[in-house]
Amino acid sequence: MFLTKGHDISNYSYGKYPGSRSVDELLRNGIIILDKWQGPTSRDVSSTVKKLLSLSKAGYAGTLDPMVSGVLVICLENACKIMPALQGVEKEYVGVMRLHKEVPEKEIRRVVSSFTGAIRQKPPVRSAVARVERTRHIYGFEMLDISGRNVAFRVSCEAGTYVRKLCHDIGLKIGGAHMSELRRTRAGRFTEGMSCRLQDVSDAYAMWKKGGDESIRDFILPVETGVEHLKKIVMKDSAVHAVASGSPLYTAGVSRVQSDIMKGEMVAAFTLKGELVSIGQADMASSEMLKRRGIAMKTDRVIMDKSVYPRMK
Repeated sequence: MFLTKGHDISNYSYGKYPGSRSVDELLRNGIIILDKWQGPTSRDVSSTVKKLLSLSKAGYAGTLDPMVSGVLVICLENACKIMPALQGVEKEYVGVMRLHKEVPEKEIRRVVSSFTGAIRQKPPVRSAVARVERTRHIYGFEMLDISGRNVAFRVSCEAGTYVRKLCHDIGLKIGGAHMSELRRTRAGRFTEGMSCRLQDVSDAYAMWKKGGDESIRDFILPVETGVEHLKKIVMKDSAVHAVASGSPLYTAGVSRVQSDIMKGEMVAAFTLKGELVSIGQADMASSEMLKRRGIAMKTDRVIMDKSVYPRMK
């Protein structure tokens, strides 16, 4: 629900709705939900996309190990600026845990149930972070099938959870286990059904470059889709240029605001046309933004080019 401060109308002489962007604009401000294959690192895949689409920059959000497949969010050029907003989203995986000995199903289920909720986990030796024990949340661990020593499972978990280590820790209580297969099926709101193959992206890009066919639009999402999970502030046209230049968003420039914003949380600032201008930190709660004067949001990352909207008085 949004709280309305002013019934403002946008000027259509500048800016545009995200859905009306050209392919060129999408390539500079878009996201691809790629179905990563086993073998390459996430960095390798991101580099391949960058070269394939002739981009100056591409990045990935949420690392997948080389032998893990599935949903990998690739940000294109300017969209790389929203990666901090994508790092902490919930993940879902399906995989196979191989037991080291025969274990009764009842015992497996009992032990697995103890690994839901808040757990303590120490990253494995081969990890990109310090090996310090930390708390991670397992929102659900569903056993899909048990065939001999193979346990097929689905797990939804907090970002930064090592599923390989989770399987190992479960194994410590049932005589040993390791993860033999893993596939990511969801990263935040981006699901396996939204993902695409690199070859399909490549073919569509070649068709666009050769003859103007725009089927590549089917594979690139506007940058705005990457921050849909963040709470939102909608600003007046008159505030856009300043915020796009790196200024904080002041309450005088607020048109409407999502009702449950709390001071200090990450938020996204939009134009009246639904264009993402920046992400930053709320400096007030929602209700205060409507009543007080001052800074509504401190700008951390600017996504929109400052030339899109003119400076206004």
